[in-house]
Amino acid sequence: MKTFRADLHIHTCLSPCADIRMSPRNIAAAAKKKELDVLGICDHNSAENAAAVAEAAGRLGIRVLPGLEVTSREEVHVLALFDTVEEALSLQERVYAVLPGENDENVFGLQVVAGADDDVLGFNGRFLAGAAGLSLEDVVDTVHALRGLAVASHVDREGFGIIGQLGFIPAGLPLDALEISRRLTIEEGRSAFGAGWPLITGSDAHALEEIGLVTTSFRLEAGTVEEIGLALKGLGERLVLS
Repeated sequence: MKTFRADLHIHTCLSPCADIRMSPRNIAAAAKKKELDVLGICDHNSAENAAAVAEAAGRLGIRVLPGLEVTSREEVHVLALFDTVEEALSLQERVYAVLPGENDENVFGLQVVAGADDDVLGFNGRFLAGAAGLSLEDVVDTVHALRGLAVASHVDREGFGIIGQLGFIPAGLPLDALEISRRLTIEEGRSAFGAGWPLITGSDAHALEEIGLVTTSFRLEAGTVEEIGLALKGLGERLVLS
């Protein structure tokens, strides 16, 4: 077993609200400086930059879990984390099929598709800041069908948090964990939201200086979604340490 320090909620320059400097090589370099072992790359409703960040970070010995931050029909944000880019792209395909609208670059900003060496490959024209036509239950079920983890994003925030949007967590919704934003400590999060739920925290980084501001440490055999899933359940000596 080994301790893995993870920031599982990082956006790239593909997300319309992210800094243009959030390119694959810059993210990898910032993560290396912060001594991170595992990154979750979760752009809004898209995984198009996940493979590039995985390649850039892999050169520095950092594991990337490709994912998306899906906006459900109820405008609830859900982190979807996978072990493979193919799984993440399968979810992306389902999201894109029910994601209406086009991006207005003058209002929401550029949505840059980048290569591993920070080359600009193109621009995503979809309205990634919008809500997909999938219910919250559909999102979670689809993530699980693709062997991923489904985590309710920044549950302590009013905007796009599950409690802020719905007022409660639906009974029987099989989330794998709740994410606390960097506004609260894990201890504060446990007091407010943690009864019966595993908790993690992530930076929700939209700028380079935000990467690794808060992290979650795990005791795992490997830095994978499968291992993190076991840790969230407290199985097989895997643990969420902090």
